[in-house]
Amino acid sequence: MFTLRQRDGVRSYILEMAQNDSRVTGGALIGSTAAGTEDTWSDIDLTFGIASGNPIETVIADWTQALAQEFGVLDYFDLYVRSSIYRVFLLPNGLEADVSVTPEDDFGAYGPHFHTLFGKAQRLQSTPSADIRHIIGLGWHHVLHAHSSIERHKPWQAEYWISEIRNHTFELSCIRLGERSAHRRGVDKLPVAVTNPLANTLVRSLEEPELRRALSAATACLIREIEQYDTTLGARLKPLLYEFVAIQDKG
Repeated sequence: MFTLRQRDGVRSYILEMAQNDSRVTGGALIGSTAAGTEDTWSDIDLTFGIASGNPIETVIADWTQALAQEFGVLDYFDLYVRSSIYRVFLLPNGLEADVSVTPEDDFGAYGPHFHTLFGKAQRLQSTPSADIRHIIGLGWHHVLHAHSSIERHKPWQAEYWISEIRNHTFELSCIRLGERSAHRRGVDKLPVAVTNPLANTLVRSLEEPELRRALSAATACLIREIEQYDTTLGARLKPLLYEFVAIQDKG
């Protein structure tokens, strides 16, 4: 397990490497460090703007070689977001270092957790808010598919869909209550009145009665959350979804 001193050392190395690279136009902290919530288990989140005429793929490849030589990178993978490449490194001491590169014209803050360290950053439009109707649509879609998976005697597939119903219900709750929805980052800040019923959606075994029980609980939680956004839509969906999971509507 990495120490805080080791983490600070790796972060300083990456920042110095970037500042000494003539292709870099700016650098910033993102993630928990920029949000002021860094703790013992936080990883490194750094992002950099790259001057026009320099392929960002080449820059991140050069930096990967340097980090591998200095720290012995065990593995890495890439995430592509808009025009950026986020390269996620795993070091031998268990430290994760997320380093992203972006063309200079797109380098800037899309959200609140962006702290410029050097150079320049553009003024960018905020990331569009989540599409609530799309999330709701995924929810009822998953109810149908969980039901059909149970009927087809595919318990692992059913468990997957039930878990996804829970995930989207959490997502709706986080958005409604102003918590971070991505990767369930804000779930533990939700009130217990929201989270306690969702504990009943956990699948405890792959036996068919248990899958049906968990699906019923997940569907009920989903419907309650939909009704917080659109009572008319909730009333329209409830009879059909409850029919699929054999819930008797008492309300």
